[in-house]
Amino acid sequence: MPRGTQLSVVLANKPGEGAKLARALVRAKVNIQAISILDSAECGIVRLVTSSNAKAKQALRKAKMTVIEHPVLLLRLVDQPGAMAEVAAKLAAAKVNISFAYGSAAGPGKKSLVVLGVDDLAKAAKVV
Repeated sequence: MPRGTQLSVVLANKPGEGAKLARALVRAKVNIQAISILDSAECGIVRLVTSSNAKAKQALRKAKMTVIEHPVLLLRLVDQPGAMAEVAAKLAAAKVNISFAYGSAAGPGKKSLVVLGVDDLAKAAKVV
């Protein structure tokens, strides 16, 4: 790891769309490992890292959803104060910009998945 792929799915901003996405993944037996939802008046963009992007992509497309793949930095960080600060400092020193971040919380002392969109994935993967 630290390189990986996120899936981005565009959904209409109306009730039930998130449930439709989740049901499609359940049917495909795909686990959501990290998720972020950005909204606007017209649509929402769901960013996901899953247990199987290939299965997820197939299931979501079968459900008539648009799926876009994007390379990201995937990090397993201990859930403790300063873990993200250390990563951000290393990336800043290497002049790598973080354009977005999201993740999952595992609980104190356990490792959480952190997803970073960066402007130079190759450089970022070397310094973290």
